[in-house]
Order: sequence, then C-alpha cells, then structure tokens
Amino acid sequence: MSTTESPSHFDKLENMSVNELLININSEDKTVPYAIEKAIPQIEKLVQAIVVKMKAGGRLFYIGAGTSGRLGVVDASEIPPTYGMPASRVVGIIAGGDTAIRKSVEHAEDDPDQAWKDLAEHEITDADALIGIAASGRTPYVIGGIKSAREKGLVTGCITCNENSKLAEAAEFPVEVIVGPEFVTGSTRMKAGTAQKLVLNMISTAVMIQLGRVKGNKMVDMQLSNEKLVDRAIKMVMEELQVEREVAEGLLQDNKSVREAVDFYNKEK
Repeated sequence: MSTTESPSHFDKLENMSVNELLININSEDKTVPYAIEKAIPQIEKLVQAIVVKMKAGGRLFYIGAGTSGRLGVVDASEIPPTYGMPASRVVGIIAGGDTAIRKSVEHAEDDPDQAWKDLAEHEITDADALIGIAASGRTPYVIGGIKSAREKGLVTGCITCNENSKLAEAAEFPVEVIVGPEFVTGSTRMKAGTAQKLVLNMISTAVMIQLGRVKGNKMVDMQLSNEKLVDRAIKMVMEELQVEREVAEGLLQDNKSVREAVDFYNKEK
C-alpha cells in the first residue's frame, strides 16, 4: 500500500470534539515542513535546471489532476501579478481543462496520452521545463506527460508524496516528499496537498529570484492591479529613493512599476 493511502494515525474521528479534531489535524500538519526539509537537495537540483531553461527564454509548465492540478494552476496564476512575468512563461495545466479547476471531471486523469496533447497546444519544445504533480505518483495523465516530455528532451521534474513511484521513475528530477498517512485516510488534499503547495512556492519563488525578479526582498516587478499593491509600491519607491510620497506617486504613474520608476529616477539624477 502506498504511504498516502495507508491508514490514519487516528481513528473514530466522528467521536472527537471540535477541539480534538483541530488539535490532531494541526499535529499532523506540523510534520509537513520536516518532510520537505529532507527533500531540499532534490528541489535544489530541479530549480537549478529550470533556471537554466528560463534564462535562455524557455518556459515552465505544470501538469496535474484534481487537487494537484489545481495547485499547479494556482501557482502559475500568481506569477504575473507577483513578479510581472507574462502569463505564458509559467503555465499550469489540469486534466479535464479549466472546468476541472472548480468541478471534478470524471476519468480525466486516466488517459496517459492527453497531457502531451494539452501541452502541444502551447507549442511546447525542448527549450521548456515540465513539472508533474501527483501525490500518489501513479496518475496516468501526469506520468504519460512526463514520459513524453522527457523523450523529447525537456527538463522534467515531479512532486509526489510516495517513494519509488512510477512518476518519480519517469522524471529526470523527482521530488519526493513523504508526509505519511493523512488524518482522514487517503484524503491527499490535506498533508500531501500542503506539501505540494509549499514545494511549488519554493520552486517558483527561487526561480523568480534567480531570474532577477526580486531586488533586496521586494517584488519590484509586481503588477499594480489594486489599491493595496499601489500603496505598497509607493512605499517601496519612497524607501528606495528617499523621496516624498507625491514624488513616488508621480514616478509610478509615469513608469507603471517599481523597477521602472526607480531606474527612471536614477537616470534623471
């Protein structure tokens, strides 16, 4: 039996009080970062390989089904607003298409050939990198996509929560985060999903920093898409240039990003 499907450490959950449920779920969740820590050498190799591809103009793709697919779509969708990258540079694809983001699409994950068909719509090439996400490590959609991509020369990685899975075997740079049994047996949206989310955060953030999309600790290329972000950007420009708020506001209005505002000001000095 795979680790993600093995029996919970807890039983008779229906007899627990709300307080007991929350404490016990939290006690399981606390183990996730320690499981990820063990996988950092694997994550590092994958990030380094992705950075090489993206510095040369390549793209990063995620494929997954169900919860895993949704997590990939979420991570990819955060890249443009956070780092100012075009949406085409990091792309999340879920088995069953966009409908599956909100509703389960029956048997969408069972076709080992469909992922490559979905990727082909983006004219994917060996200049790109692909990460397959599957807690079980045995999802046909994901395994098939990774196998096809690796055969065609792409950098391939995966995030899975079982050891020695078919997915890890198929990927060039496997990341295995062994979180153990779920609180509710087999409910991999819990610890496994949390682990996948954290690893995706680590990968995409490290890649974006390596690509120069952060200065100091600031998101200097973020999109100014709402009042909160505009206010944050104004404060960033004020701090960086030591100017009054009105000056920072004017620079941002004219230059549309923190990076461009700062560069323009420095050139004009």
